[in-house]
Amino acid sequence: MQNGTLLAAVDLGSNSFRLEIGRFQAGHVERVEYLKEAIRQGSGLDETRALTPAAMQRGWDCLARFGERLQGFGKQQVRAVATQTLREARNRDEFLARAQELLGFRIEVVSGHEEARLIYQGVSRLLPQSDEHRLVIDIGGRSTEMILGQGFNALRMESYRLGSGSWSTRYFPGGEFTAEAFRTAEVAAQAVLDEALDTFAKDQWSVAYGSSGTVGAVAELLANNGWPAGVVGRAGLDWLHGRLLRAGHVDQLKIDGLRDDRKAVIGGGISVLRAIFDLFDLDQLLPAQGALRQGALYDLIARDADDTDVRERTVGWLAERFSVDPAQAERVLKLSMALFEQVAAPDPLAGRFSAKLAWAARLHEIGTHISHSDAHQHGAYILDHVDAPGFSLPELHRMSQLVLGQRGKLRKMEAALEEELFAKQLLCLRLAVLLCHARKAPDTSGMKLGYKGGAFRLVASSDWARRFPQSAWLLQEEAAAWQKTRWKFGVELK
Repeated sequence: MQNGTLLAAVDLGSNSFRLEIGRFQAGHVERVEYLKEAIRQGSGLDETRALTPAAMQRGWDCLARFGERLQGFGKQQVRAVATQTLREARNRDEFLARAQELLGFRIEVVSGHEEARLIYQGVSRLLPQSDEHRLVIDIGGRSTEMILGQGFNALRMESYRLGSGSWSTRYFPGGEFTAEAFRTAEVAAQAVLDEALDTFAKDQWSVAYGSSGTVGAVAELLANNGWPAGVVGRAGLDWLHGRLLRAGHVDQLKIDGLRDDRKAVIGGGISVLRAIFDLFDLDQLLPAQGALRQGALYDLIARDADDTDVRERTVGWLAERFSVDPAQAERVLKLSMALFEQVAAPDPLAGRFSAKLAWAARLHEIGTHISHSDAHQHGAYILDHVDAPGFSLPELHRMSQLVLGQRGKLRKMEAALEEELFAKQLLCLRLAVLLCHARKAPDTSGMKLGYKGGAFRLVASSDWARRFPQSAWLLQEEAAAWQKTRWKFGVELK
């Protein structure tokens, strides 16, 4: 990546949407511009966990404005990340289709673990470097992430389903603040976070940092009202809690520095923060400057360097964890990629789809760790549910569908096969698995795969079918399987 390159991160949070633009310079990112809009999308989930039309429109309007600012940016310069609200929303695909069109860039809905990893990357990059073991806490609108890390390395990550927005809606409806409501909210928060005491035991870290939204807002409020700057202490938090109780209602709340966009979620945020202080017996929490959006910017830099892309490391870790046969994975990888190159061009998305095919090929036998029977189904389940650093949920689902469809009938893949590039990926993976059935490198000299107008054709060199009768029979069976789809696959064996 060249010095001076502009990079941008878009954070679609439950409370606010944020756009951070930075300039890459000697391994660091210098801020150029920062935009934030309070969208309150998390409060726009109805009782069926669907985004209301109004909540979707607020998001679309904001992303249209962000999209205008990002005109001229290349796809490798922007990463847009959506978190808990869109993880939950039943109609997220409807929202995302229009949102990506308006923004002009793909939006990744990431898992809680991936959100936590990015948060830690952002926090650690903006902290002075040290060997301290640190606990990072990020209280968002609908989720709270906790990360144990050292240096730039996140050692342990968890995401919990509670936040300033969801707790405000649930325990302070109508904006009323009472002692009983706070007690109930704090007990409920401690119940959700109770297991964090084992995961992030106090003897494993020396300093606790708070990232983004709630902690940043509380630290700012305390500093504006005479409390020490750069720290959230227990005494200051108790003072703020008392001010809310004396006000009795959000409309009566008057505190120097309290922004209008923060009032609606202040009750929930304070209750979750007080619960964390009590649970971990904290005396203070240090506000950190970095957050998810800075982590996304530094992740763009890592992805630009092929050898440091965290997704590559994750695939290797998963292959080792689930005892994948590395030799067979490599055989299937090489052949599926060679076949895909013959049919993918000149699609502009082919490079991105090629990477996903390669990852799926390396992990196509991941399910055999559970059982050889229906291993493709086990493998698909693992990829749809595993915590995989670096990957968005749609990326994992794409890989899971390739692993699911690597063999067997194609009826189960009917919906996914509506997409041409997926059909190309899947056929190439199926052919590679089929031709490597003897668990050795197949002779594919003179073999060509072509594609035109919805039809694939595989041509083998003279005498190939006589030399490899079992493979020839399997290819004919594969051709018959594709006749039941909208795509045609013919085999010409001599």
